[in-house]
Amino acid sequence: MSIAKGRKIVIFLDYDRTLSDIVSNREEAFMTEKMRMVLREVANCFPTTIINFVQLKNVYYAGSHGLDVEAPLDSTNFDEMDNKVVLYQPAKEFLPEKRKVLNLLSERSKGIKGANIEDNKFCISVHFRHVHTKNLGKLENVIAVVLEEYQNFRVSTGKKVFEIRPDIMWNKGHALEYFLENLGFGNSDDVLPIYIGDDRTDEDAFKV
Repeated sequence: MSIAKGRKIVIFLDYDRTLSDIVSNREEAFMTEKMRMVLREVANCFPTTIINFVQLKNVYYAGSHGLDVEAPLDSTNFDEMDNKVVLYQPAKEFLPEKRKVLNLLSERSKGIKGANIEDNKFCISVHFRHVHTKNLGKLENVIAVVLEEYQNFRVSTGKKVFEIRPDIMWNKGHALEYFLENLGFGNSDDVLPIYIGDDRTDEDAFKV
């Protein structure tokens, strides 16, 4: 690729449906061993970040749509492999409220068949892939009523999912910029960040 000639490549990858297959239950979204091998090879050649948490050596991570950042860089924190890490959580102060939102959504959506509420630490994913079309409005109303009570949170729509997160100026694009800065590429004119993802929430990273 002529665009990459003479430039330092940094790889950023989404996890669900990018590194893993599409599954009904996200807890069953695993990388194949072949994909793990490919990812290790990529990480050995280029700085690599997964915008989700998957434990692989030499790979940087950002979970909760970029709100939970971890990387083996200079820090006083160490992971189980004794790698230095940077931990940045811009929405940490919202955790108590997020737990309340999570509990309310879980309780009030019980009667909606197929609704799946997922706790993503700093975010909440409300999956409606298995919700009948006639009940979708009811689920949307549950979310709207809860967020009317907790206005520090906002909702966006992905592939068969409503994503609820703190209403702050931080997304996957900001996480990407954070990693570039901490990898020493913040002021570099010769860096080429490559991001691969498949959801609307990835569009923020495409803009960087």
